[in-house]
Amino acid sequence: MKSPNAQSEETDWELRPGGMLVQRRDGQEDHHHKHDHETAAADSSFGPMIKINVSYGPAQHELYVPAHSTFGELKKEIAQKTGLEPDRQKVLFRGKEKEDKEHLNVAGVKDKSKVLLLENPARKEKKVEEMSSSKEKAEESTSSEENEVEEMRESEEMSKAFAAVAGVRKEVDKLSERVAALEVAVNSGTKVANEEFDVSAELLMRELLKLDGIEAEGEAKLQRKAEVRRVQNFHETLDNLKARNSNPFSNSSNAVSVTTNWETFDSGMGSLTAPPPMSSSTKMTQDWEQFE
Repeated sequence: MKSPNAQSEETDWELRPGGMLVQRRDGQEDHHHKHDHETAAADSSFGPMIKINVSYGPAQHELYVPAHSTFGELKKEIAQKTGLEPDRQKVLFRGKEKEDKEHLNVAGVKDKSKVLLLENPARKEKKVEEMSSSKEKAEESTSSEENEVEEMRESEEMSKAFAAVAGVRKEVDKLSERVAALEVAVNSGTKVANEEFDVSAELLMRELLKLDGIEAEGEAKLQRKAEVRRVQNFHETLDNLKARNSNPFSNSSNAVSVTTNWETFDSGMGSLTAPPPMSSSTKMTQDWEQFE
C-alpha cells in the first residue's frame, strides 16, 4: 500500500487563473495545452481588437477590428457600415492610400487611429459609364421600338393607300366600258344625248377627286399617278366624242377620200399646170367643191 506522501508526489496540481490550486484531471492537460496554443495562434494572427475612426464625408463611423487585419478586411467592415462596396472604396491613412494586402499594424494603425474613406474616382466613373451605357441601351431599345411602331404605321398607311387606289381603279374600269360604248355609238353615226357625256365626265371627276385625297408614298404613289393619267385620258376622249356628236359633219374623212381620188385621177405627175376642162365629171367635181 502506498503512503500518502507517495500519492501526493504522484498527484498533479493545476493553478487556475483565479489563483486556486486544484488537482489536474486525466486528459485535461492536453486539452489546456491545445486551447492555449490556439489562443496564442489567434492572438499572433489577428492581434488585440482596436477601435478605428472612419471619416466618410460628413459622417463618422467607429469600427472594431483585430490589429493585425489587412486593409482589405477593413474595407469589408466599412462596407457593412456605409454600404459602399470594397472595390469602390479608397482608404487613406496619414494622407496615403493603402493597398488591400497591407496590414494595419505594419502601416502604423493603432487603437483610436483615424482613416479617411473616399469613393474610388475610377470606379465611380466606371459606374457612371455603366449607368450611361444602360441608359443608352434603354434609349436604343426605346428608339428601336419607336422605329418598329413607325414602320408598322407606314406599312399600314401604305396598305390603305394601295387599297384606296385599287378601289378607284375598279370604278374607272367600269367607266372605261361606258366611254367605249359612247365611242362606238358616235363612230357609227348614232346621235347620243349630251347628258350621257356630261354624266360620264362627272363620274370620272369624282374618281379624280378620290385619287387626289389619297396620301401615298413609294409604289402606291406611282400607282395613284398612273390612275390619274388614265382618268384624264378618258376625259379627253369624252370631250372629243361630245364635239363629234354635236357636229357630225366635222368628220371630213369621206371628203378627204374624194379629194384624194380626184387628185390621183386628174392631176398629172410632175405637172405644174391645171388640167384643161373636159367632161361633166369635172363639173361634178366643181359642184362638190362649191358645196364644200
